[in-house]
Amino acid sequence: MMMQEQIRAEAGGTVLCDATLAPAPDAHWFDPAYWRERGALHALDGGRGGVAVIDTPAGAGVLRHYHRGGLVARFNRDRYVWTGADGTRSFAEFRLLARAVALGLPAPAPVAARYRRHGLFYTADLITRRIEHARTLAQCLAAGRLDADLARETGALVARFHRAGIWHADLNAHNVLVTGEALYLIDFDRGELRTPAEGWQLANLARLHRSLLKLGAAKLIPGFQAAVWEPLLYGYERTLGA
Repeated sequence: MMMQEQIRAEAGGTVLCDATLAPAPDAHWFDPAYWRERGALHALDGGRGGVAVIDTPAGAGVLRHYHRGGLVARFNRDRYVWTGADGTRSFAEFRLLARAVALGLPAPAPVAARYRRHGLFYTADLITRRIEHARTLAQCLAAGRLDADLARETGALVARFHRAGIWHADLNAHNVLVTGEALYLIDFDRGELRTPAEGWQLANLARLHRSLLKLGAAKLIPGFQAAVWEPLLYGYERTLGA
């Protein structure tokens, strides 16, 4: 069933959702207390502000409140400059995920997005479907499970998104999920649709490479470049040119 966008303004904020969901999400869905009262809130650490797994009528979901990072977070924790509804982080990520899913790419399906105006600023939230029984690529590395086969699969995963013109703003080992059946990319905040081009594609791969090195891959895996990174590039190039 094709996704049908629905936007609804409420006292608790403006909500964008898939109209095919039943029941349709409302502003209460973005309040952790709402789920806690129903015994349906499972908090998890992750990202700057953390995420929460929630058991919704539409299935298991992940609720994320957008938080700022870096030095600006010291005086502005979660507010962004208002430039219009379409420019909000939550609506933009919802639509990029919807595009990825429509193309058959392995990304979490968006459930609902919300923004709340605060004068010249806004805050934002996003709910996506949870990918069950998954470990991050970073966890696989730490557990000694990042081998040539997984590296090739990771390269192929990234290539599928690049071939579709989807740029991931924070391609790192924490945003690659590994399950027994497939690999997924998550957290598309600030991601964009771009015309496929070697420049940004290679820069994206370099970011993933730096992430693995920062996590100690060169020390944890003897001959990391030949054992893991070269197979990853092989999987990437083979899939990109397919």
